[in-house]
Order: sequence, then C-alpha cells, then structure tokens
Amino acid sequence: MEIQFFKYQGTGNDFIMIDGESQSVNFTDRQIQSLCNRRFGIGADGVIILRKHQDLDFDMDYFNADGTKSFCGNGSRCAQAFALFLGWISNESAFMAIDGIHQGKRIEENFATLMGDVRKVEKIGMDYFIQTGSPHYIKYVKDVDSLNVVEEGRLIRNSERYKEEGTNVNFVSEENGYLKVRTYERGVEDETYSCGTGVTAVAISYLNKSEKNIKEVKLLTKGGELIINLNKVSKESFNNIWLVGPAEQVYKGSFSLTLLNN
Repeated sequence: MEIQFFKYQGTGNDFIMIDGESQSVNFTDRQIQSLCNRRFGIGADGVIILRKHQDLDFDMDYFNADGTKSFCGNGSRCAQAFALFLGWISNESAFMAIDGIHQGKRIEENFATLMGDVRKVEKIGMDYFIQTGSPHYIKYVKDVDSLNVVEEGRLIRNSERYKEEGTNVNFVSEENGYLKVRTYERGVEDETYSCGTGVTAVAISYLNKSEKNIKEVKLLTKGGELIINLNKVSKESFNNIWLVGPAEQVYKGSFSLTLLNN
C-alpha cells in the first residue's frame, strides 16, 4: 500500500504530513520511528495526520518521532498550512488537538495558533517549569550559543522528577531585543531547530521574570524567528496567547507501508 505524504517545516521544525481523510492510516510506534529516522526513513521531528472533524475544520493527530503523542505548536501552524493546501480551510480555522480546541489564522505569509491559557508559572530556583500544551523546563544562561544543549538538556529531561513523563528543556539568553532559544525535545530526544510550545513557555517565563507587561515577545530559534502575542492577566496568568511564524511545504512523495513493516 502506497501512502502519499507532504513534508512541511516551520522555522526548521519539520513534519511528515498525511491526509488521513483520503487514505486510511494507523501507524504503530515503530512505524512512526521508521518514518522519522533521518538516515533510514523520510526524516522528521514528528508525524501529523489530518482528518475532518464533525464540528470543527479538522483534527490534528500529532506523533513525536518516538511515537508518543503531545501537542506541537509549530506542527499546528504547519497543519493549518496543509489544511489550506487541501482546501479544507480559508484564512481562519478551528481545529482539535490532543490538548483541546485551537483557533488558527493566516497573517500575511505566516500562520498563527491560539494557544491554551496558562494559569500557573512554577519557579524552580532561578529556573521555570510551565505547561503550554507540552511540559517545558526553562533555564536562562549567559550565552546559549556556547552551550552543549543535548548534554545539558538530557540531564534535566532524565532527572528524577521528569524521567518518567519527560520534559522539554529550553535554554535562553537575551540578545539584541530577542530571546534566543535552543530546545532539547523529549520524544525526539535531541536538539530541534525550533519548538512552538517551547518559545511560548519562554515568553511567559520572561514576562514573569522581568515584571514587564508587553504584548509581543520576539524569539530567535536555530530555524528562524517566532513571535508570541499575549495578554498578561497577572504574574502567573496569561491568555490570548498567539504563536506566530512561517509554515512551508517542502516537498511531497510516497512510501510503501509494506516496506515500512520490514
């Protein structure tokens, strides 16, 4: 059986996108791992299957590279771009993800996702832990470029508190009006070029840390620039959080489900 796929990327976070409406797909964890393998498969940070939803525009089924499921901010923007390509939506949408309903919209060449409200910011010494659809540990450092993100991130991700459920780990430094962010992602178990839920958590930690009440935070990842627009209700409460950035189709192809099982 041949499965058609499209490859999308959002600031270097890349995804295998599949139209689950026109073709029936139900992958095992091992098959997801094979697809995402950058040496022996297509290569991606995750797999996203889109299906029509009874009450909304579509359902976004996201799998990390190891087969586990979570919400993915950059993936949600790529899902909008793919749904637009399929003709399922226009410039605005409402869709279902693992953490609930999200709104989406196109802003010129970018796509934006309305993230869930955040009502808790946990301080851990000088660091932070914030849930933004996925769990994120945030650590501010002097020079994020000189850091061994994989080594340092893996230590925190596999620490006693997080080793069972896992956590993403974001390292941050301020530079020329931007928050420069590098992320170690659970599920991928490596540094990725960008993480949408990660930069969302970073923006919130920054407003908590600095006591500022600004409406826009600019962040620079290895894959490019992302913007968080948000409303600070209180020191620990934030709503109307929009993740804004590019989402592009890279290429399309097909793979054999039979070969994938070998």
